[in-house]
This record gives sequence, structure tokens and C-alpha cells, in this order.
Amino acid sequence: MAMAKFASLLLLALLAIYMLQPVVLASRVGGHRRRNRYGPGSLRSYQCPSECKRRCSRTQHRKPCMFFCQKCCSKCLCVPPGFYGNKAVCPCYNNWKTKEGGPKCP
Repeated sequence: MAMAKFASLLLLALLAIYMLQPVVLASRVGGHRRRNRYGPGSLRSYQCPSECKRRCSRTQHRKPCMFFCQKCCSKCLCVPPGFYGNKAVCPCYNNWKTKEGGPKCP
């Protein structure tokens, strides 16, 4: 009786592993986990300065842009693509507002 339970449990575990294998393999590309280039949590905190430098490179107000971009990036771990707009890609970055209700993130 105990041996039958053990065998069925082992069979069930092997079946679960077999079914999960394609999911794990699909999430890897070249041995590395795939990460979205943009979107929530797409960055690590050490990547924020370079991404904000790219984001703020075409503005005349570089210092405030860099300050707020890095503040937003450290909270959201996301910087939208391009130099302006595209904030819908990063909902946290897009929805963080000032006290007056304006956008906090450049």
C-alpha cells in the first residue's frame, strides 16, 4: 500500500517536471533569462544613470531631468524608450505625480 502511494507520487512528480520543462526552456535565450528591454522592473538600479542620460540627452533642462529621472528609475526600475513620451510602457513611471498632479517623471 505504501509502495503504491510512493510510486504514484513519484510518477506525478515526474509528470509535473516533464510539463514544466518547455516553459523553463522558452524563458531562456542562449542560456540567459530573457528580460524585457522596457517595462516595469526591466532595469537594475545600477543601470539607471546610463538610461537616464539617454532619456535626458536632448533636453535643455538636463540637471532637473537627470535628477527626477534617476529618482523615478530607482523607484520603478524602468525608463521609457526614446527621449520624450512613451511613458505608457512604464506604468509606475507614468503614474507617479507631483503634489500638484503633474507628472513627476520626465
